[in-house]
Amino acid sequence: MATRLVQISMKARDDSALGRFWADVLGWGVASEGPGVTNLEPKDFAYPDPSAVCIDVLRVPDPKTVKNRVHIDLASASADHQADLVARLQDLGATPADIGQGDVPWTVLADPEGNEFCVLEPRSIYRDTGPIAAVVVDCADPRTMARFWGEATDWIVHEAADDLARLRSAAGIGPYLEFVRTPDVKTGLNRVHLDVRPYPGDDHAAEAARLRALGAADIDIGQGDAPWTVLADPEGNEFCLLTPR
Repeated sequence: MATRLVQISMKARDDSALGRFWADVLGWGVASEGPGVTNLEPKDFAYPDPSAVCIDVLRVPDPKTVKNRVHIDLASASADHQADLVARLQDLGATPADIGQGDVPWTVLADPEGNEFCVLEPRSIYRDTGPIAAVVVDCADPRTMARFWGEATDWIVHEAADDLARLRSAAGIGPYLEFVRTPDVKTGLNRVHLDVRPYPGDDHAAEAARLRALGAADIDIGQGDAPWTVLADPEGNEFCLLTPR
């Protein structure tokens, strides 16, 4: 058995407005599965597919107060494309953000609700990822995180070092999942988290048990009697195990 990283969930005070922002950023379509939930995926996309990690924007009453431990890196094809992309995103409502990055070749921005993201300089590794180059997770131990997530999903570990670990879908397409060492300590619930889904025909309860055996822990974030299972990875990052599909 294995799961797939199918989407990230992003909390927002206004899911519709933030969803429209990210849809414009990525050139994706917008849908809604109910009040307070805005779904984003590429146009003409057959969910779930490893060519993209989709985004669910979920309405919550509380505002963002601390730096996110999970963020999106956007790809660029050239220096001119990077500059044009940054300008376009600021026209859409993004603002410059200082997270202590110093003098780096990428640009750090924040979306209209303050969620940090990066517009990368052109890098050959991301030339075929689509608009999202990587989903990036801050952590204390990239090697441990790569080991857990590589066993939890069918994604392949491409690199695992002291400061950075990098995984990608077994199909070799779509964005990367990266773990970057940071001294920051996790505080409170993550405002952005990963959602994984078993394959059709797999047993949801058995997959949850397998993830627990790998080091995941049950966590209560007020989900109540939901059809999905909320777990935390070895560093306490919440993630959801969705039903097979």
